[in-house]
Amino acid sequence: MAEIGALVGDPARANILSALMGGRALTAKELAGAAGVSPQTTSGHLGKLAGANLVAGVKQGRHRYFRIATPQVADMLEAIMAVVAGAPPRYRPPSKVDDAMRMARTCYDHFAGKLGVGVTGALCARGHVVLADEAGEVTESGSVFLRDFGVDLAAMSRRRRMFCRPCLDWTERRPHLGGAVGAALAQRCFDLRWVERMRGSRALVITPVGRRGLTDVFGLSL
Repeated sequence: MAEIGALVGDPARANILSALMGGRALTAKELAGAAGVSPQTTSGHLGKLAGANLVAGVKQGRHRYFRIATPQVADMLEAIMAVVAGAPPRYRPPSKVDDAMRMARTCYDHFAGKLGVGVTGALCARGHVVLADEAGEVTESGSVFLRDFGVDLAAMSRRRRMFCRPCLDWTERRPHLGGAVGAALAQRCFDLRWVERMRGSRALVITPVGRRGLTDVFGLSL
């Protein structure tokens, strides 16, 4: 615990991990910008994080990309953010990015913020998903709904990760949907172009067609 805490607790490494919580693999140069340190220093930080299996490197062509190593690491980081949100407040000037993050963002590979909590609430209210403290279940009606929405439940069940779970949202203080189901829902919304990534941030932009789709399919108005 002390070793992992020390790795995550360094400000530069915390910024690197936070940037990777957007779900995309990034280069060392991109992560240097997020961390606010030199590329050489970033390489040292990435070596330490990789040595502890917190990040993993993927080589593609001439470039090497880094990502969060496992969903369990992403869960740990999101839990830390939730604890921080409940800590004594620190002064931070408000920004447009903060507002965008609260509205919609990625939590590793699923939706968070008002968008994630709203979609989760709609699924639970309709009886499609049942969430407990540590796990969740897709009901029979939920299986039909997800299939009609274009989500392949059979493919999700073969993934080596928790199928359906609640994830406490650190801005909304309510659960959003994680696990394989949450990831598949998010990917389907990306495929439909309901959401787009905001450059240089984990925040998402809900497109006009996305707003109509969220209202028509989930009864959600944001």
